[in-house]
Amino acid sequence: MTEKTVDIVIPTYKPDRGLCDIIEKLEAQTVRPNKIILMNTEKEYLDALMVSDDRIASYKNIEIHHLSRRDFDHGGTRKEAAGYSDAAFLLYMTQDAVPVDERLTEYLLASFDGDDSIAVAYARQLPEKDASPIEVYNRSFNYPDGDIKKTKADTTRLGIKTYFCSDVCACYRRDIYEKLGGHIEHTVFNEDMIYAHTAIEAGYSIYYASKALVYHSHNYTPMEHYQRNIDLGRSQAEHPEVFGEVSSVGEGKKLVKGCVSYLIKNGYWYMIPEFIAQCAGRYLGYRKGKRYVRDSRIRRS
Repeated sequence: MTEKTVDIVIPTYKPDRGLCDIIEKLEAQTVRPNKIILMNTEKEYLDALMVSDDRIASYKNIEIHHLSRRDFDHGGTRKEAAGYSDAAFLLYMTQDAVPVDERLTEYLLASFDGDDSIAVAYARQLPEKDASPIEVYNRSFNYPDGDIKKTKADTTRLGIKTYFCSDVCACYRRDIYEKLGGHIEHTVFNEDMIYAHTAIEAGYSIYYASKALVYHSHNYTPMEHYQRNIDLGRSQAEHPEVFGEVSSVGEGKKLVKGCVSYLIKNGYWYMIPEFIAQCAGRYLGYRKGKRYVRDSRIRRS
């Protein structure tokens, strides 16, 4: 692989020592980042962490930019961070994405070798040790084994999954990023999929790099799924140019059928009621988010 420069961007909010552990793993990568840019919301929380744990301050390539909660924007904050970097590639991560090994950046950057059409490559997410069987299945459903390159031609076959991409851990080619205008600003969710759609519509491709691994999972309650999917539904309703073109219903049905089958086959049948409750929370939150945008438009008219 030819040498490539990469900066890592991590939005943070109330970080704990887990962030320090992640930074240590990133600094130990076979392809070490030029800079790790922390876009931190509310200064006092990160200051408190750095008083109790000096590992962040021990690295000279850490760059910190503070902002208030009212100024944080899923797309806008990431776009702002790109302005602090001059690397050829931008690796966006979340503060709870833990590299599995020291080859995360290496594998992501290798995705771009010999293919100038690739706009972004995203990593495979593995469940953490405390992940519930439901979440274990969810991770395997969305992040299977085997690399995938997705283009405009795949929309018939893959549907909404064509645009699936996750900023939990995704590496962007800078020249294409700038050409396409970067992340969209003022969005509550899905900034990564909106960018992926823009890239694919412009003739570029999205790459799923299954050898690039991070641990990332959540044991959300039905209410947490409800709250999260309000933002999901709202973002989809606000961007019909992306989510109105292809349906996500088919993927949802496959997930439900697959997870129920998985739970039964592996002796977790007793978790089916909990899974159904989670699905109900997701659906109700999603519908509320969609209605929020529709009702707002009615009030403005």
